[in-house]
Amino acid sequence: MKDRIEDVFRQSAQLQESFLARNREVMESVIAAVAGVLKKGNKLLIFGNGGSAADAQHLAAEFVNRYILDRPPLAAIALTTDTSVMSSIANDFSFNEVFEKQVRALGKGGDAALGISTSGRSPNVVRALETAQRMGLITVGLGGPAGSPMELHCTYYFAVEGASTPRIQEVHQLVLHTLVEMVDLVLFGEAKT
Repeated sequence: MKDRIEDVFRQSAQLQESFLARNREVMESVIAAVAGVLKKGNKLLIFGNGGSAADAQHLAAEFVNRYILDRPPLAAIALTTDTSVMSSIANDFSFNEVFEKQVRALGKGGDAALGISTSGRSPNVVRALETAQRMGLITVGLGGPAGSPMELHCTYYFAVEGASTPRIQEVHQLVLHTLVEMVDLVLFGEAKT
């Protein structure tokens, strides 16, 4: 058991380090882009399925309420929270359209859309990013391996290579926490202690 626990932590730490080495510049670009969107009074639309839906809601809460710094609320919407909207779209059309239709309804040029999928292949996430891209939104994908269908529709794509779903999700959570922390730093400066 002890060795297994240590192995889980080691795998997670190694994947985080290799991810950062490959994606540092993308991270800096995404931070600048999202900070620019929010500074102009536009919004961030966030979506994903399952654990990625929970991550979308978590990130929206950090932006709307606060992360570490007490600051004004920032406009972020998780498209995973309105069960009436999601279930009506899934029932009347297709589950593949649950995020796409919300992007069409809520998004506008100058906004940003952030899709999360550990595989990078979730059809509803891919369709929403494709629609957001067509509408002139900045599109960010937080996915699995490079070359996924998501990547084709992203202004910026974070590839998390060669790992199990739980390890990919751990990297995703670190990326999202880093994103909000650095956006706060760009927009509001250092927290006063």
